[in-house]
Amino acid sequence: MNASDTTAADLRHPVLQARDLAFGYAKGKPVFTGVSLEVAPREIVCLLGGSGCGKSTLLRTLAHLEPAHAGQTSGQIRFLGEPLSAPHPRAAMVFQQPGLLPWLDAARNTGFGLDFARQPLLQRAQRAQRVQEALEAVGLAGQGGLYPAELSGGMAQRVALARALAREPVLLLADEPFSALDAITRAEMQELLVDVVHRWQTAALLVTHDIDEAILVGDRILLMGGRPGRIVREWRVDIARPRIADAAAFTALRLDLLAALHAARAPGGITASARLPADATLI
Repeated sequence: MNASDTTAADLRHPVLQARDLAFGYAKGKPVFTGVSLEVAPREIVCLLGGSGCGKSTLLRTLAHLEPAHAGQTSGQIRFLGEPLSAPHPRAAMVFQQPGLLPWLDAARNTGFGLDFARQPLLQRAQRAQRVQEALEAVGLAGQGGLYPAELSGGMAQRVALARALAREPVLLLADEPFSALDAITRAEMQELLVDVVHRWQTAALLVTHDIDEAILVGDRILLMGGRPGRIVREWRVDIARPRIADAAAFTALRLDLLAALHAARAPGGITASARLPADATLI
């Protein structure tokens, strides 16, 4: 079984919803405020923004990975239609660095997340099957015996993605997972992410500061800006894949995104009157 076995009940609701979400560290200014967003089943949403606007903190808050004592959160988060008050076993996180344990080979690193709290108890054969399917999904079939020191940067990030997939998530939360990779490997990983999300019929919320990555990967793009951060613009990407093949549409959207990103980073940012409605389509 994998995430393609999502039940009909799961598909009646957005996978993830946030309403008027705000977060600030103790004794500090708010990091982000007034954030409302949704991620639909089998959708890839890219959260784009410059450094310091609170993208990564928002992602960790949505995953309930910010320690309760670290700051103050307000607003509402719902996962599969239910209020979310703790990390959910059907949501998996992929970080900027692979975070592999050097004393475990790729297969055991892939299965490591299956031991987390609230994960269902698996028989040995079930566990082995999940690990095998996850490694196959990221193109590492037969490579499970390799240790982190033997892996390239791209292979290590594939193992990190496999570790998330082994949990059979309905939602992948990814925090700039390809930012440390060279251009060719990064392009390969972007294609892999899209392929995995579509084949496993999961959903994904990807944080990025790379405009091209957002266009290539996302079904929707949310622009975050300001301090405290907030969602200031939204685009629905209607360019057929492979998107780079439609140079005119790709370039037009890229220029629009670039202009909006500059505006969001300027003093004062984008005013409330300039924000688009949630269903806006800009191409």
